[in-house]
Amino acid sequence: MAKDTEQTLEKTLWLAADKLRSNMDAAEYKHVVLGLIFLKYISDSFKELFEKLFADEYSDAEDKDEYLAENIFYVPVKARWDYLQHERAKQPTIGKDIDDAMDAIEKENASLKGVLPKDYARPSLDKKRLGELVDLIGNIGFREAGHKSKDLLGRVYEYFLGQFADAEGKKGGQFYTPESIVKLLVEMLEPYSGRIYDGCCGSGGMFVQSEKFLDAHGGKIGDIAVYGQESNPTTHRLCKMNLAIRGIDAKIELGDTFHNDKHKDLKADYILVNPPFNISDWGGEQLQDSPLWRYGVPPTGNANYAWLQLFINKLCPNGTAGIVLANGSMTTNSGNEGEIRKNMIQAGLVDCMVALPSQLFFNTQIPACLWFLARNKTNGKYRDRSNEILFIDARKLGEMVDRKHKILTDNDIKTISETYHIWRTDKNKYEDIAGFCKSASITEVETNNFVLTPGRYVGTEEIEDDGIPFDDKMKELTGKLAEQFKQSAELELRIKRNLESIGYKI
Repeated sequence: MAKDTEQTLEKTLWLAADKLRSNMDAAEYKHVVLGLIFLKYISDSFKELFEKLFADEYSDAEDKDEYLAENIFYVPVKARWDYLQHERAKQPTIGKDIDDAMDAIEKENASLKGVLPKDYARPSLDKKRLGELVDLIGNIGFREAGHKSKDLLGRVYEYFLGQFADAEGKKGGQFYTPESIVKLLVEMLEPYSGRIYDGCCGSGGMFVQSEKFLDAHGGKIGDIAVYGQESNPTTHRLCKMNLAIRGIDAKIELGDTFHNDKHKDLKADYILVNPPFNISDWGGEQLQDSPLWRYGVPPTGNANYAWLQLFINKLCPNGTAGIVLANGSMTTNSGNEGEIRKNMIQAGLVDCMVALPSQLFFNTQIPACLWFLARNKTNGKYRDRSNEILFIDARKLGEMVDRKHKILTDNDIKTISETYHIWRTDKNKYEDIAGFCKSASITEVETNNFVLTPGRYVGTEEIEDDGIPFDDKMKELTGKLAEQFKQSAELELRIKRNLESIGYKI
């Protein structure tokens, strides 16, 4: 199937599903649709093996152990898609039928317990439209067989995740990192084997892209072990479903990563993560004495440097990390952050900094950057980079896909990642490119007051951003102007009174 045809199919399915949304909020409708796509996926997987077993006179197609052996979820008769679509979709009880199906699947498959949505019978959900949605999703994969069908379902699920993030705006972005950013992180770090961790895993995009990377480079999914944590219960369920559709076996835990770390003893080979930018309500006042802060205590009003230190603590001795943060993290000196950054740089932890183009995210207009950290730059896997940091300014890259959003193209991703790979592997083949990349010494970074903005090093005009929302900046600016006006008025009044005291009236 040609790529254009695939994208047309996904787009057509989205438009059709979105028409059925009626007045339902995107955040609510998301779980309705994605739950059904998941149900279709596991039913298709079950059906494929069922037919093979049924054709084999020595096998029992209803033996649950047969499916367990093949790592396929067992689906009871009244939870199978054919039954729901062809016998129940037109019935007014379709909502309850789907809830019962989800419940039955959870009872038969312990790993799905508490994961599947079971609120299809609620009165506010139009049952006629729900039946139409069942018919629509029933068409996904109908021309494909086996893995092609599963891959199609996975792509539709992923496409819908992105569309829902767009439809939900700011809140939607909390569970979804745009694919091109995730792809860049994965291509930079090349997680071929070992433990992969994401402490703010959202809907699991980092893990999905890692699996795609392995597939594209001839690796095996069994070569990596996946660990994640997510604090939002509904997003946690989305993640579990997203990974199940891909067949990725992962340990995804629910809880606050700072205050209830479910992977406390984990030391990861790779960390790929997009933590929420600039959050102030992370409970830092309760963690002032935490052993995590070996480079300095982060301010309670901003979690950026708390995230950085938490992830450093999670790396194994030769581990590497790619972290998405607001641009302000590269320059800030407030609340001890400048000192923490200095200590991290002097400890040799910062390997590469990438400034990203604007408009890549669904949920924020705050300019973002990528921090690449390495626990050991002298481990022999690559060349010794202990006295260097690579700066890449990618702000001019990317292309608009609509009037609001930009993506990094495959060529952009290749340009950035290959620059990093050449630099860390063979310095003789690497060249600084004015306006794009620069390998700077730690001494040079110290001369620049430990600021990590790539624009300061690569030779272009620096565009710094402190990560403070525009409205807040305007309030501060107007407040300063008002204060200046007040002071000016007071000065004018004093001058007037002084002149009057010597007999000169104005």
